Amino acid sequence: MRKLATIRVVNDLKPIAGADLIELAIVDGWKCVVKKGDFAVGSPVIYCEIDSFLPIRDEFEFLRKSSYRKLESQEGFRLRTMKLRGQVSQGLLLNTTLLGRPFEVGEDVSAELGIIKYDPPLPTSLGGNVSGPFPAFISKTDEERVQNLANDYHTFFHKPFTVSEKIDGTSFTAFLNNGIFGVCGRNWELAESEQNSHWRVARMLNIQDRLASITRSYALQGELVGPGIQGNRYRLKTLELYLFNIFDIESSSYVDKETFEQLCSQLDLKSVPKIGVYEVPKSIDEILSFAEGSSLINSNTDREGLVWVHGSGDSRISFKTISNRFLTKYDE
Repeated sequence: MRKLATIRVVNDLKPIAGADLIELAIVDGWKCVVKKGDFAVGSPVIYCEIDSFLPIRDEFEFLRKSSYRKLESQEGFRLRTMKLRGQVSQGLLLNTTLLGRPFEVGEDVSAELGIIKYDPPLPTSLGGNVSGPFPAFISKTDEERVQNLANDYHTFFHKPFTVSEKIDGTSFTAFLNNGIFGVCGRNWELAESEQNSHWRVARMLNIQDRLASITRSYALQGELVGPGIQGNRYRLKTLELYLFNIFDIESSSYVDKETFEQLCSQLDLKSVPKIGVYEVPKSIDEILSFAEGSSLINSNTDREGLVWVHGSGDSRISFKTISNRFLTKYDE
């Protein structure tokens, strides 16, 4: 589960040109604009990631003007990427006195503070009825952001990474396990319905029969994009599926990139656009800049970012780099 609010340490503080009241705090690979003098280098803080949804409480009321959201019956404050005085700011730093107890660096305090992940309401066509929880025999897809890997980043040097475009759609999983076929969104297995986009695409692409043509049990994981999804930023005329992972249910592991490409070809299904094979740049700032660019699906659209994968099995390293240009433009 994603750790949205954790105890971390301020690594550095930098001035912001033309700003007398604010400064830039560096926490691991993240940059946050803070009030000058509120934090010191080396001090522990509560760092809340972007996409955190903070509950209504007095300590968070200062966020109301910029971050208030209402999700169905729940109200709160959604943290998103912002630009202040020309500086990208991602996340929120809170004083550890908010906890009122001893703590340890690295501790996850999300549940204690009532902080959950912000998930915008799904369009009606993507909702549908659930038939059960996401299958326990399949790993969920949620790559770590590179900013959270700052301490390990140097260990990635001189390794070849397969880099592909991260697509801005909705999560899709389809599996055939011991003859049982199922379709899932990010968190739930979905009941079959003609009104549900995931099932319509699964039937349109005849995924059940394609998986049945292989003698092994696999789960296909990808991104569903097109009309009715994320504003259809790629300007597609029909729903399309782009695979980014294939999970081997029998070995409980993701297949390597070579096997992934072979299976996509054998199944005759699209995979996410491949950018190439690269070594990671020397700094997180550089790799985030590299994430920016035009989508290979539609060159008139900014790409959301990139996914980096090296190796397979227990030695697999993977993470995502989200384009700050994309976030400041679309992250509403």
